[in-house]
Amino acid sequence: MLSKNQRQIIQKLQQKKFRMQQKSFVVEGKKNISEFLQSSFVLEKLFCTQSFWSEVPSHKICYITPNELRSISTLTNPDQGVAIFQIPPQKAPIYTEFTLVLDDIRDPGNLGTIIRLCDWFNVTQIVCSEQSVDCYNPKVVQATMGSLARVSIIYTQLEQFLQKSPLPIYASLLNGTNVYKAKLSEKAILVLGNEANGISPTIQALCQHQITIPQFGKQTAESLNVATASAILLSEFCRGI
Repeated sequence: MLSKNQRQIIQKLQQKKFRMQQKSFVVEGKKNISEFLQSSFVLEKLFCTQSFWSEVPSHKICYITPNELRSISTLTNPDQGVAIFQIPPQKAPIYTEFTLVLDDIRDPGNLGTIIRLCDWFNVTQIVCSEQSVDCYNPKVVQATMGSLARVSIIYTQLEQFLQKSPLPIYASLLNGTNVYKAKLSEKAILVLGNEANGISPTIQALCQHQITIPQFGKQTAESLNVATASAILLSEFCRGI
């Protein structure tokens, strides 16, 4: 049975401040939970309607009714369970491997999709500005479909990270070189900017290369969604690996 205190904790974990205080976050759905259970993330508690996870110690499982699940889920159609995992200590950045850098990404769905794309293209590190959306936001976690368990997300001052990296830095800009004609380095840093304002001038100044995805046809669209752009650009960089 779900206690009142447990329900309140799960609901409060929707808030970034409470997540940081508790060093915990919520994962929903059978697939997502299974992905995290197979990773290095530490489970605190699993609330589920059925026992799909035989590897979970019984003292960490709380069986609940479908109605109780609906009361703690943020999903329209709750999927079998809700779990609380510990937020691990942030890893130190690696300066010598291909890295996606995100400058002030604010939309949870965009970040979640980008994390999933990085997992697909075997990009294991994303470096985010400190103002970017929290990767443990429930909407981000849900959008990753478990990929957050395999991709390291690092929040730091981007200027310092870029200045320390020995790799060539590519900025995704509207007035850059056609990415399909550009010579791309196998090991590099790719920078993508805020949904509305793009890459900040301070960060642009640290980028040695500017690339763009060319438009075709009547060219009436103003720009690509940042997650869509990341998919195209990551594909181009990874083709040469």
